Amino acid sequence: MDASAAGSRGGPALRFLCPKISLLSPPSRSLLRWLVGAPRVLPPFTVAAVLRPTHGDHAAPDLPREADEIRGLLPRGFDIIGALLVGGGGSDADVTCALEQARVLRELLFGVAASHGLVGGHMDAATGEIRFVLSESGGTDSVEGSVVTWEDEPGRLLWEKGCLLRCQLPLKLPLYLRPDVNSGIEERFSSLIESTIAKLRDPHVSYLVEGPITSSESHHSIILRGDDLSFDSHTHGNSRKNNCTTSIVSCSEFFTEKRYNFSLTRENADAIAITVNQSASSLKPGTTPVVEYFPASAPASLRVIILKLDILCYTSIDFPVAAAVSELVIPGLADQMIVMKRIIASEITQQVQLCPFHFIPSGLHVPVTAIYNTRYGEIEERQSELRKELHIRLGLPLDRPLLRISNALTFGSMGKRKKSMPRSGSSLLREVHREIPSSGVSGGVMSLIDGMGMCISVSTNNCLLVQIATIFINRCSFSQGDSTSSC
Repeated sequence: MDASAAGSRGGPALRFLCPKISLLSPPSRSLLRWLVGAPRVLPPFTVAAVLRPTHGDHAAPDLPREADEIRGLLPRGFDIIGALLVGGGGSDADVTCALEQARVLRELLFGVAASHGLVGGHMDAATGEIRFVLSESGGTDSVEGSVVTWEDEPGRLLWEKGCLLRCQLPLKLPLYLRPDVNSGIEERFSSLIESTIAKLRDPHVSYLVEGPITSSESHHSIILRGDDLSFDSHTHGNSRKNNCTTSIVSCSEFFTEKRYNFSLTRENADAIAITVNQSASSLKPGTTPVVEYFPASAPASLRVIILKLDILCYTSIDFPVAAAVSELVIPGLADQMIVMKRIIASEITQQVQLCPFHFIPSGLHVPVTAIYNTRYGEIEERQSELRKELHIRLGLPLDRPLLRISNALTFGSMGKRKKSMPRSGSSLLREVHREIPSSGVSGGVMSLIDGMGMCISVSTNNCLLVQIATIFINRCSFSQGDSTSSC
């Protein structure tokens, strides 16, 4: 159903790209649902996904903790556009409270008030009826809406108008510590992160932008320099004449082949790749480099903090790529550094090995990012509890291994994937409820034994009279003592 047409008949419309069941099931201890949209790409008041609070009680979520976790989960370009109460009384005060909580959460996430409209609403758990109010452009005044539509082809709307940008940035940050002093470590680490974020906006840093590899093994690419970028949120790219050749290049120019598949799958996720080069020198030709020596006032030890940044951003296919880098990619890298800093600061003396992975689990139409400590195995309790909490937040079933490393997104055109990219985790641990992965055995019969998650692939070589069988069990419990959960 066309939401705009419906809205013109009955006032402002609220449009959902996620199914109604995702608001109700599975049951949650919190009545609140955070509504996620993409104001840069999608029509106003269009809900692309729903998140559930996991901190605080059902009436008063812990908004600072919610903001800290959602900051690392959602790619830049997706935004909080409202909140919905499911069940309960549903009074006018409840609807207004939901709107206000969404406003505060959004401001905690981005540090500024929302420039887009916000939604506050209530859903009757028995009938599914939704009543809501809309606040235009983040203002304080609200108007009651009357039309709710549910999109039949959410993937087409998301990916026909939008695209992904991906940036990977490995960093080694030197942290000098006095061996006899433990206080002040977190402050020095925070200062190190802040200075690293500031360097991303240096005019001498360059960004290589590459489109997906086409069927002819080619791709479109350009180089952006810091002078090409504008960090003024009110402009889209630098307006200086000598930079106009790069600032007007839109994201669509990096997809040289027509896109026929307007969906995002685990096996084939196309994204514009952004590579950061911080080695460009700011010295003029003929200038002699100078090294300054600052002796330490006391003995110090060196600890190297290794960060493997890997972010996704979502933007309009027609958005200028220079503006996307300055307004989405660089803030996204800063967000992920802040999230990693919070994790590492609590274990500063340990060898934390953080690695982001991107997922688009069954039932979700937008990608999410999970940061795992690969120092721990996937079956260890700490990792299991983290995945369980993510399942609850995303409204995913607790008996499916949807957020295992082996289910992370693979980037690159189908059949043109970069073989040099390492892949962690067992290639056999797939979502057996949806498909059976190839075992590598040619021919034979593949069967799925219901209830056990067991895949058997048998091939008989008649010449050698040898029967080869490949068997694996896809059971991956949240905790070893829990036989009912398998995530």
